[in-house]
Amino acid sequence: MHIKIDLPFILRTFRSRIALTWGIVLVENVLIAFVPLLIGRTIDGLLKGQMTELFWMMSILVVLGIIAVARRLYDTRTYGTIRLHLGSQLQKRTSSLQVSKRSARIDMSRELVDFLETDAPELITAVIQIAVSFAILTYFDIRLGVSAVIVVIGMIAVYGCFHHRFYRFNARLNEQKEQQVDLLAAGNRLGVFRHLRALRRHEVSISDTEALVYGGIFLLQIAFVAFNLFQGAGIPDVTAGQIFSIASYSWEYVEAALMLPVALQSWSRLSEIISRINSDNDGYSNA
Repeated sequence: MHIKIDLPFILRTFRSRIALTWGIVLVENVLIAFVPLLIGRTIDGLLKGQMTELFWMMSILVVLGIIAVARRLYDTRTYGTIRLHLGSQLQKRTSSLQVSKRSARIDMSRELVDFLETDAPELITAVIQIAVSFAILTYFDIRLGVSAVIVVIGMIAVYGCFHHRFYRFNARLNEQKEQQVDLLAAGNRLGVFRHLRALRRHEVSISDTEALVYGGIFLLQIAFVAFNLFQGAGIPDVTAGQIFSIASYSWEYVEAALMLPVALQSWSRLSEIISRINSDNDGYSNA
Protein backbone atom coordinates (compact mmCIF):
# COMPACT_ATOMS: atom_id res chain seq x y z
CA MET A 1 0.00 0.00 0.00
CA HIS A 2 1.32 3.40 -0.98
CA ILE A 3 2.01 6.14 1.55
CA LYS A 4 -0.32 9.05 1.01
CA ILE A 5 1.42 12.00 -0.61
CA ASP A 6 0.17 15.16 1.05
CA LEU A 7 1.46 18.13 3.01
CA PRO A 8 1.97 16.20 6.31
CA PHE A 9 4.01 13.58 4.39
CA ILE A 10 6.29 16.28 2.93
CA LEU A 11 6.64 17.99 6.30
CA ARG A 12 7.59 14.72 8.01
CA THR A 13 10.06 13.71 5.32
CA PHE A 14 11.85 17.07 5.11
CA ARG A 15 11.06 18.43 8.58
CA SER A 16 14.55 19.73 9.43
CA ARG A 17 14.99 21.67 6.19
CA ILE A 18 11.50 23.14 6.27
CA ALA A 19 11.76 23.95 9.99
CA LEU A 20 14.93 25.97 9.33
CA THR A 21 13.48 28.02 6.49
CA TRP A 22 10.23 28.64 8.39
CA GLY A 23 12.26 29.64 11.46
CA ILE A 24 14.04 32.26 9.38
CA VAL A 25 10.66 33.41 8.04
CA LEU A 26 9.45 33.82 11.62
CA VAL A 27 12.41 36.00 12.65
CA GLU A 28 12.20 38.03 9.44
CA ASN A 29 8.53 38.80 9.86
CA VAL A 30 8.67 39.61 13.54
CA LEU A 31 11.12 42.37 12.56
CA ILE A 32 8.91 43.49 9.65
CA ALA A 33 5.85 43.65 11.89
CA PHE A 34 7.46 46.28 14.14
CA VAL A 35 8.71 48.54 11.33
CA PRO A 36 5.61 50.83 11.27
CA LEU A 37 5.88 51.33 15.04
CA LEU A 38 9.58 52.16 14.67
CA ILE A 39 8.79 54.63 11.89
CA GLY A 40 6.11 56.27 14.02
CA ARG A 41 8.52 56.65 16.95
CA THR A 42 11.23 57.91 14.61
CA ILE A 43 8.85 60.60 13.33
CA ASP A 44 8.07 61.73 16.87
CA GLY A 45 11.79 61.61 17.77
CA LEU A 46 12.85 63.69 14.77
CA LEU A 47 10.15 66.24 15.53
CA LYS A 48 11.80 66.60 18.96
CA GLY A 49 15.29 66.79 17.45
CA GLN A 50 16.33 63.30 18.61
CA MET A 51 18.32 60.88 16.37
CA THR A 52 18.38 57.73 18.55
CA GLU A 53 15.14 56.30 17.14
CA LEU A 54 16.37 56.83 13.58
CA PHE A 55 19.59 54.95 14.31
CA TRP A 56 17.72 51.95 15.75
CA MET A 57 15.29 51.86 12.86
CA MET A 58 18.10 51.86 10.26
CA SER A 59 20.02 49.15 12.14
CA ILE A 60 16.99 46.85 12.26
CA LEU A 61 16.28 47.41 8.55
CA VAL A 62 19.87 46.43 7.65
CA VAL A 63 19.58 43.21 9.69
CA LEU A 64 16.21 42.55 8.07
CA GLY A 65 17.73 42.88 4.59
CA ILE A 66 20.53 40.42 5.36
CA ILE A 67 18.08 37.83 6.74
CA ALA A 68 15.75 38.20 3.75
CA VAL A 69 18.54 37.60 1.22
CA ALA A 70 19.91 34.58 3.12
CA ARG A 71 16.48 32.95 3.34
CA ARG A 72 15.80 33.27 -0.37
CA LEU A 73 19.14 31.70 -1.25
CA TYR A 74 18.43 28.76 1.05
CA ASP A 75 14.79 28.36 -0.03
CA THR A 76 15.61 27.83 -3.71
CA ARG A 77 17.90 24.91 -2.94
CA THR A 78 15.70 23.34 -0.27
CA TYR A 79 12.44 23.30 -2.17
CA GLY A 80 14.15 22.32 -5.42
CA THR A 81 15.37 19.15 -3.68
CA ILE A 82 11.88 18.45 -2.33
CA ARG A 83 10.34 18.77 -5.81
CA LEU A 84 12.93 16.36 -7.17
CA HIS A 85 12.18 13.63 -4.60
CA LEU A 86 8.42 14.14 -4.77
CA GLY A 87 8.32 13.95 -8.57
CA SER A 88 10.46 10.80 -8.56
CA GLN A 89 8.19 9.04 -6.07
CA LEU A 90 5.04 10.04 -7.91
CA GLN A 91 6.47 8.79 -11.20
CA LYS A 92 6.91 5.31 -9.68
CA ARG A 93 3.41 5.37 -8.23
CA THR A 94 1.64 6.41 -11.45
CA SER A 95 3.63 4.20 -13.84
CA SER A 96 0.47 2.29 -14.84
CA LEU A 97 -1.43 5.42 -15.89
CA GLN A 98 -1.49 7.08 -19.28
CA VAL A 99 1.43 9.40 -19.97
CA SER A 100 -0.92 12.38 -20.15
CA LYS A 101 -2.27 11.77 -16.63
CA ARG A 102 1.19 11.01 -15.23
CA SER A 103 2.58 14.24 -16.66
CA ALA A 104 -0.32 16.30 -15.30
CA ARG A 105 -0.14 14.75 -11.83
CA ILE A 106 3.61 15.31 -11.51
CA ASP A 107 3.00 18.98 -12.38
CA MET A 108 0.18 19.13 -9.85
CA SER A 109 2.37 17.61 -7.13
CA ARG A 110 4.75 20.52 -7.53
CA GLU A 111 1.94 22.79 -6.37
CA LEU A 112 2.16 21.15 -2.94
CA VAL A 113 5.80 22.24 -2.70
CA ASP A 114 4.90 25.67 -4.12
CA PHE A 115 2.43 26.03 -1.25
CA LEU A 116 5.11 25.24 1.34
CA GLU A 117 7.64 27.53 -0.33
CA THR A 118 5.41 30.52 -1.09
CA ASP A 119 1.96 30.35 0.47
CA ALA A 120 2.94 28.93 3.88
CA PRO A 121 5.59 31.61 4.59
CA GLU A 122 3.08 34.24 3.49
CA LEU A 123 0.57 32.72 5.88
CA ILE A 124 3.16 32.80 8.68
CA THR A 125 3.78 36.43 7.79
CA ALA A 126 0.06 37.13 7.92
CA VAL A 127 -0.41 35.50 11.33
CA ILE A 128 2.49 37.49 12.80
CA GLN A 129 1.27 40.75 11.29
CA ILE A 130 -2.28 40.10 12.44
CA ALA A 131 -1.12 39.36 16.00
CA VAL A 132 1.21 42.35 16.23
CA SER A 133 -1.22 44.73 14.51
CA PHE A 134 -4.08 43.56 16.71
CA ALA A 135 -2.01 44.03 19.88
CA ILE A 136 -0.82 47.51 18.92
CA LEU A 137 -4.23 48.70 17.70
CA THR A 138 -5.81 47.41 20.90
CA TYR A 139 -3.10 49.22 22.89
CA PHE A 140 -4.05 52.49 21.23
CA ASP A 141 -7.81 51.93 21.69
CA ILE A 142 -9.83 48.83 22.57
CA ARG A 143 -12.38 49.69 19.88
CA LEU A 144 -9.68 49.40 17.22
CA GLY A 145 -8.98 45.87 18.41
CA VAL A 146 -12.68 44.93 18.38
CA SER A 147 -13.03 46.18 14.79
CA ALA A 148 -10.02 44.05 13.82
CA VAL A 149 -11.67 40.89 15.15
CA ILE A 150 -14.94 41.68 13.40
CA VAL A 151 -13.33 42.22 9.99
CA VAL A 152 -11.45 38.87 10.10
CA ILE A 153 -14.63 36.99 11.02
CA GLY A 154 -16.42 38.72 8.16
CA MET A 155 -13.68 37.85 5.63
CA ILE A 156 -13.68 34.17 6.57
CA ALA A 157 -17.48 34.08 6.37
CA VAL A 158 -17.38 35.56 2.87
CA TYR A 159 -14.91 32.90 1.73
CA GLY A 160 -16.91 30.13 3.40
CA CYS A 161 -19.80 30.84 1.05
CA PHE A 162 -17.59 29.95 -1.96
CA HIS A 163 -15.38 27.07 -0.73
CA HIS A 164 -17.29 24.25 -2.43
CA ARG A 165 -17.49 26.21 -5.66
CA PHE A 166 -13.68 26.64 -5.68
CA TYR A 167 -13.21 22.89 -5.12
CA ARG A 168 -15.61 21.97 -7.91
CA PHE A 169 -14.09 24.32 -10.48
CA ASN A 170 -10.53 23.22 -9.63
CA ALA A 171 -11.57 19.58 -10.05
CA ARG A 172 -12.85 20.31 -13.55
CA LEU A 173 -9.69 22.24 -14.44
CA ASN A 174 -7.37 19.48 -13.23
CA GLU A 175 -9.37 16.81 -15.02
CA GLN A 176 -9.03 18.75 -18.26
CA LYS A 177 -5.28 19.20 -17.75
CA GLU A 178 -4.85 15.44 -17.46
CA GLN A 179 -5.97 15.10 -21.08
CA GLN A 180 -3.51 17.61 -22.53
CA VAL A 181 -0.55 15.38 -23.49
CA ASP A 182 -2.80 12.77 -25.16
CA LEU A 183 -4.61 15.44 -27.14
CA LEU A 184 -1.35 17.01 -28.28
CA ALA A 185 0.04 13.60 -29.24
CA ALA A 186 -3.08 12.85 -31.29
CA GLY A 187 -2.41 15.96 -33.37
CA ASN A 188 -6.08 16.76 -33.90
CA ARG A 189 -6.28 20.54 -34.23
CA LEU A 190 -9.98 20.68 -33.42
CA GLY A 191 -9.46 18.50 -30.34
CA VAL A 192 -6.61 20.71 -29.11
CA PHE A 193 -8.70 23.83 -29.71
CA ARG A 194 -11.60 22.38 -27.72
CA HIS A 195 -9.21 21.42 -24.93
CA LEU A 196 -7.75 24.94 -24.74
CA ARG A 197 -11.25 26.41 -24.82
CA ALA A 198 -12.28 24.15 -21.94
CA LEU A 199 -9.21 25.21 -19.94
CA ARG A 200 -10.13 28.83 -20.54
CA ARG A 201 -13.73 28.21 -19.42
CA HIS A 202 -12.68 26.59 -16.15
CA GLU A 203 -10.05 29.26 -15.45
CA VAL A 204 -12.63 31.98 -16.05
CA SER A 205 -15.02 30.27 -13.64
CA ILE A 206 -12.33 30.23 -10.94
CA SER A 207 -11.38 33.85 -11.65
CA ASP A 208 -15.00 35.01 -11.53
CA THR A 209 -15.45 33.33 -8.15
CA GLU A 210 -12.27 35.00 -6.88
CA ALA A 211 -13.62 38.37 -8.03
CA LEU A 212 -16.84 37.87 -6.06
CA VAL A 213 -14.90 36.86 -2.94
CA TYR A 214 -12.53 39.81 -3.08
CA GLY A 215 -15.32 42.22 -3.90
CA GLY A 216 -17.05 41.32 -0.65
CA ILE A 217 -13.80 41.40 1.28
CA PHE A 218 -12.81 44.78 -0.15
CA LEU A 219 -16.00 46.36 1.18
CA LEU A 220 -15.10 45.08 4.66
CA GLN A 221 -11.59 46.53 4.30
CA ILE A 222 -12.87 49.98 3.40
CA ALA A 223 -15.15 50.06 6.46
CA PHE A 224 -12.35 48.82 8.75
CA VAL A 225 -9.73 51.38 7.66
CA ALA A 226 -12.22 54.27 7.67
CA PHE A 227 -13.42 53.39 11.17
CA ASN A 228 -9.89 53.11 12.56
CA LEU A 229 -8.78 56.44 11.09
CA PHE A 230 -11.89 58.16 12.47
CA GLN A 231 -11.52 56.49 15.87
CA GLY A 232 -7.75 57.08 16.01
CA ALA A 233 -8.10 60.79 15.32
CA GLY A 234 -10.37 61.07 18.38
CA ILE A 235 -7.86 59.59 20.83
CA PRO A 236 -6.90 62.23 23.43
CA ASP A 237 -3.45 63.81 22.95
CA VAL A 238 -2.71 61.62 19.92
CA THR A 239 0.56 62.50 18.11
CA ALA A 240 1.40 62.54 14.41
CA GLY A 241 3.57 59.44 14.85
CA GLN A 242 0.76 57.58 16.60
CA ILE A 243 -1.70 58.45 13.84
CA PHE A 244 0.82 57.15 11.31
CA SER A 245 1.21 53.93 13.29
CA ILE A 246 -2.56 53.44 13.55
CA ALA A 247 -3.01 54.01 9.82
CA SER A 248 -0.08 51.73 8.94
CA TYR A 249 -1.11 48.90 11.25
CA SER A 250 -4.72 49.14 10.11
CA TRP A 251 -3.62 48.72 6.50
CA GLU A 252 -1.09 46.01 7.35
CA TYR A 253 -3.79 44.18 9.27
CA VAL A 254 -6.04 44.32 6.21
CA GLU A 255 -3.25 43.05 3.92
CA ALA A 256 -2.36 40.26 6.34
CA ALA A 257 -5.98 39.26 6.89
CA LEU A 258 -6.36 38.94 3.12
CA MET A 259 -3.99 35.97 3.29
CA LEU A 260 -6.57 33.98 5.26
CA PRO A 261 -9.08 33.59 2.40
CA VAL A 262 -6.17 33.22 -0.04
CA ALA A 263 -4.80 30.34 2.03
CA LEU A 264 -8.24 28.77 2.27
CA GLN A 265 -8.63 29.06 -1.48
CA SER A 266 -5.23 27.42 -2.00
CA TRP A 267 -6.26 24.64 0.36
CA SER A 268 -9.42 24.04 -1.69
CA ARG A 269 -7.26 23.46 -4.76
CA LEU A 270 -4.64 21.40 -2.91
CA SER A 271 -7.33 19.17 -1.38
CA GLU A 272 -8.51 18.26 -4.85
CA ILE A 273 -4.94 17.70 -6.08
CA ILE A 274 -4.10 15.46 -3.09
CA SER A 275 -7.17 13.32 -3.81
CA ARG A 276 -6.20 13.05 -7.46
CA ILE A 277 -2.48 12.24 -7.17
CA ASN A 278 -3.10 9.61 -4.49
CA SER A 279 -5.49 7.72 -6.72
CA ASP A 280 -3.98 4.60 -8.31
CA ASN A 281 -6.34 4.69 -11.27
CA ASP A 282 -7.79 7.17 -13.74
CA GLY A 283 -10.27 8.50 -11.23
CA TYR A 284 -9.87 10.10 -7.81
CA SER A 285 -11.74 10.29 -4.54
CA ASN A 286 -13.74 13.38 -3.79
CA ALA A 287 -13.04 15.27 -0.60
